[in-house]
Amino acid sequence: MVDRATVLVLGTGELSSELVLSFQRLGVRATAVASPADAAALTALIERHEPQLVVVQSTAVDVDADVTDGLAGLDDIAVFPTPSALRLGCDREALRTLAAHELGLPTAPFWFAGSVDELTAVAEHAGLPLTVAPAANTEGAGRSVLTRLEDVDVAWHRAVAAGGDRVMAETAVDVTAEFTLLTVRTQGPAGPVVQFCEPIGRRRDNGGPLELWQPHPLSESALDVARSIAARIVNKLGGTGLFAVDLLLGTDTESSAGAEEVYFSTVHPMLTGAGFVTTRSQRLSQFDLHARAILGLPVDTIMISPAAGQVSRPSSDKAGLARALPDALAVAESDVRLSGEVCVALATAPDVVRARDRAHQVAAAINQTGK
Repeated sequence: MVDRATVLVLGTGELSSELVLSFQRLGVRATAVASPADAAALTALIERHEPQLVVVQSTAVDVDADVTDGLAGLDDIAVFPTPSALRLGCDREALRTLAAHELGLPTAPFWFAGSVDELTAVAEHAGLPLTVAPAANTEGAGRSVLTRLEDVDVAWHRAVAAGGDRVMAETAVDVTAEFTLLTVRTQGPAGPVVQFCEPIGRRRDNGGPLELWQPHPLSESALDVARSIAARIVNKLGGTGLFAVDLLLGTDTESSAGAEEVYFSTVHPMLTGAGFVTTRSQRLSQFDLHARAILGLPVDTIMISPAAGQVSRPSSDKAGLARALPDALAVAESDVRLSGEVCVALATAPDVVRARDRAHQVAAAINQTGK
């Protein structure tokens, strides 16, 4: 462990605040600050806080090449994730090319386009439906399913409005589930060690809230493949800390037995909102795991609750939320977190079905009373 470390977290919000608390509980001086706008602002922050460790917890830093280059040039200051991982994490095109072509990870067929005309050509060549998303890694923002050629322009503008000037078009494979594998990379006496949390299932219906649950049931073979994919991409990115690896579970239509297929989707080399569920399901939350791994302390991914559910929905009415809390927290084994403009409803239970149902009850109470 770094003795008497001072940690500077780049990025503000609930994720950064929780991470700072995890560092502070370990006796570390930690401060979260707004993401620097450029390399000069980064230099000023470093001079003011004099940290031994810098932890990036903001996608705003990812997309600013000037700041990322500045992080790479820091002397005697460790940066988490590594600047190269930051670059890849925000560049879906480079990341997907690396995963599919260099590492040979299974992915859905994909193409990239830099204009409406190029996207139209991809759609005509690949066929429909296609999933269209920003080439920048925007955690689902700007994503749409293209089912008609006449909607190419709409899909293009939705994607670029969320970030960047290029889009990824992906064959809409027969997906039976989407899940996240939180993966912790540490340094052991014999080299890097990779550990996995139980899979976190996720679902978002059109216009509905984001729902997550842990554990997501997988067959042993599918879980083994998922862990192999996660380990390979995380080891390629390098560094230490927690990585959120997003995966898809599909069915091999060419197999008479309908064998399961696991596909790599993307990886976030920092904390995401999907990991809030671990604050109730695991002995060490994603925030504790990230802090411990960065500091070189032992970690474990033990679940202390059989199951947990999470429902996240936008909410800016703080007064309404205050009125809603008594009804929401009356649900058994429930909790509520406010993350910026998002309200996170959490619940645990003896099984996933009841945990998801309780989380929905909490969210419904907030939505109803908070109006």
